[in-house]
Amino acid sequence: MSDAKVNPPSQPPSGERRREAPDVVYSVLAVATLLALWVVASRPGMFRPGYVPTPESLGTTFLELLRDGYQGQPLRQHIQISLFRTLTGFLLGVLVGVPVGLLTGYSRRAGAMISPIMAFIRPIPPIAFIPMTVLYFGLGEVGKIVLIFFVSFNYVQANAQAGAANFPIAYRRAAQSIGLTKAQTFFRIILPGALPQIFTGLKVALALSWAVVVAAELVGAQSGLGFMISDAALLFRLPVVFIGIVLIGAIGLVLNLTLNFAEAKIVHWKGR
Repeated sequence: MSDAKVNPPSQPPSGERRREAPDVVYSVLAVATLLALWVVASRPGMFRPGYVPTPESLGTTFLELLRDGYQGQPLRQHIQISLFRTLTGFLLGVLVGVPVGLLTGYSRRAGAMISPIMAFIRPIPPIAFIPMTVLYFGLGEVGKIVLIFFVSFNYVQANAQAGAANFPIAYRRAAQSIGLTKAQTFFRIILPGALPQIFTGLKVALALSWAVVVAAELVGAQSGLGFMISDAALLFRLPVVFIGIVLIGAIGLVLNLTLNFAEAKIVHWKGR
């Protein structure tokens, strides 16, 4: 056999290597594309007049809402009441859902008792319970908070249960071999191991809670962003509707970023 040399694949010069753009460039391009499509769609002739507000009209309407409020209430009050309903129901759901989920994931008997009930309830859309909350709790704050509690509890409980149930059995046996009690095993091993899954449930539950409170405010509310959107739609004040939707998206983004920051601080070993 001839001693033929196999030449390595040619490498492009260092100056000619392809440089990938950072992710922020793609994010900016995506947002700029959406804004450009919005500007084009708001031009006369694309849709019926007034159906797609222009950026200028939204800016003017937003300044008017900041100055005059909506239906006799300041804009910040509509935002605050929606946040109060959401965060109150969400925190109550977390306080109940995390312990119940960890219990059902850690204890086989508890899981056998509770899991079938939750599996039956979880596929039911939260909006389907709005008439029941109005019937039993009226049009006040309690019914809306109960509805949000129910939504957040569902998803927090499911993820906490999955985090505890999927924990490697070898770790439990290792804890038993070094003499840890059941309580020590739970708080030192099971709970920290389930935290990433728990935070996943928290983020899903918070996003859904924020969405559900808007849906709940569409029925029988006199304040909140959902009320503002539905009332403005009836009056065909589309700029107010668009501003309400933008505020919902922006506040939801801030809430999600806050949970991401908390997760990075608490579950600091996740990225290692």
